[in-house]
Amino acid sequence: MNKAQLGKLWEHFRTVNGITLRAIEEVPADKIDTRPCKDMRTPKELVVHMYNAMRTVADGTARGEIKWSDEEDKNAGQGIRSHAELLRFAQDSWKATDGSIRSLTDEKLAGLVKTPWGESFPGSGCVQIIYDEHLHHRGQLYAFLRQLGVEPPLMWDFEHNAPEFQPRTAAAQQI
Repeated sequence: MNKAQLGKLWEHFRTVNGITLRAIEEVPADKIDTRPCKDMRTPKELVVHMYNAMRTVADGTARGEIKWSDEEDKNAGQGIRSHAELLRFAQDSWKATDGSIRSLTDEKLAGLVKTPWGESFPGSGCVQIIYDEHLHHRGQLYAFLRQLGVEPPLMWDFEHNAPEFQPRTAAAQQI
């Protein structure tokens, strides 16, 4: 994957993230710390993990080394007490992730990134990890919403995203 190809993938992922943010908005404010599915994270823990992982992998890809700690991941959301703070955490993490991804060069995408998972991956593979991990956890978030009696957003309903997450014309898709 080169920078031009990344631009196309990231453009789609930007709209996917808009759907995810809408799903987070739908979590009832009084249910962020509940366990809608037995033996799984709370909605707050899930969203914090999703967006902390996204940011950590993107930052590490730009740096050439991903540093992951389960302890740091668990602590990432410690100051979050409300639904509004959870949504703000996701939005802020997206902005940081987006900046890191947009900073990647062809060399960074082709070069190896050291990971804590026992092997190194090309930068382009790390971008794919972000995409796959996000969709995996968004599926969990959708299951949580359904268990809480909330219909999740249609996964292809990009037109109802916030303006910054709606589809753009081809000319506006440069990364």
